[in-house]
Amino acid sequence: MFQKLKNIFHLFQAVAANIWYGFPSRSIKVIGVTGTDGKTTSTHLIYHILKNCGKRVSMISTIYAQVGTKIFDTGFHTTTPNSFQIQKLLRLAVDNKDDYFVLETTSHRLDQNSLWGVFFEVSLITNITHEHLDYHKTYEKYLETKVKIINLSKISLLNRDDESYPLILKRIKKQIIKTYSLKEKSDFSVDYKQIYSYITKYNSYNYLGAHSVCEILGLSKDKIIRSLIDFKLPKGRLEVVYDGEYKIIVDFAHTPNAISEVLKSVRNKYFIDKQRGKLIHIFGSAGLRDSSKRYFMGCASGTYSDIVILTEEDYRNENPYKICEQIADGLQEKSFTIKESNLIEQNDKKKYTIMIKRNEAITKAISLALPGDVLVITGKGHEMSICRGKREFPWNDIDYVKKIKFIS
Repeated sequence: MFQKLKNIFHLFQAVAANIWYGFPSRSIKVIGVTGTDGKTTSTHLIYHILKNCGKRVSMISTIYAQVGTKIFDTGFHTTTPNSFQIQKLLRLAVDNKDDYFVLETTSHRLDQNSLWGVFFEVSLITNITHEHLDYHKTYEKYLETKVKIINLSKISLLNRDDESYPLILKRIKKQIIKTYSLKEKSDFSVDYKQIYSYITKYNSYNYLGAHSVCEILGLSKDKIIRSLIDFKLPKGRLEVVYDGEYKIIVDFAHTPNAISEVLKSVRNKYFIDKQRGKLIHIFGSAGLRDSSKRYFMGCASGTYSDIVILTEEDYRNENPYKICEQIADGLQEKSFTIKESNLIEQNDKKKYTIMIKRNEAITKAISLALPGDVLVITGKGHEMSICRGKREFPWNDIDYVKKIKFIS
């Protein structure tokens, strides 16, 4: 009931923001990107394609907003800013005479009516998996909220290979739907892994989704493929920070599905010889957020990792050790056993430990690394702070790794 009242307030706020800035989305083609995982990469891909094809384009993503040559910070731990910020940036893009605006959006903003007044030329739903059940309570309500973007769109694009696809179809009526797939018959199917060998299977879907959006917008397939030659993943997305005798990779993955896909991609790419090297995973889970996913995060990590170090990740007012123990339940399901941090050894397998301080956890993981190993640090990615209690403290996984590995 309280959330419904808050949503009414957000609706009035969105109406006021549209009036204040003169309904800017009516003067520009807005592309909406939502889903559980892959939103940020897909947003940056669409932006990159349009820009490389000579279009004037701006965007809002989890990492930052960009209008013309200006970069705008969107705030701590924020994917989609509030309605006044959205409308302000849309107005700046219209005044900049842009053709397109790519807007990454969350289920929270859809539920809270913060996108009132924005009509999407095309919307993309990357996937809908386990996340944000602290807010939505059930997967079904979470899915229904994501589907709201379809009602705000001229054309919507769905991933036919995702488990959510048949469930979405049951909840829509006469909207125009297009599909993309690497497995099933669909409107769009381009396997970018076959075109660019360095692309992981996980990111093949992000590339294909972005490609499909741009074809719907009228760009040719050949131009789209050529425009992606020099695309680089956004900061903190499968970013190889250290590449020496072993590798250190930082990724933003913070859902069971994302962790599974990231670690599976790392295994497939770097562990061709199954007898050599181990995968060390360092991660945690955010406090005062969806606690029901923690067990499944542990299961995902335990499926692909050899050693796991559980640590803090924006624990806020929760007990960080208890958060790690909830994740550990999933690791134990995958036959992992706990070991004190001072006793864990380089050649251990199926072992985990808990080290609350994130810097100590990363340092410990590096001390365990042998030639051929891969360390994967997930959960923070591009973020520049960590929340402890009610305070934000400066922190970035990438910067810390570079500091201790003496990388400039």
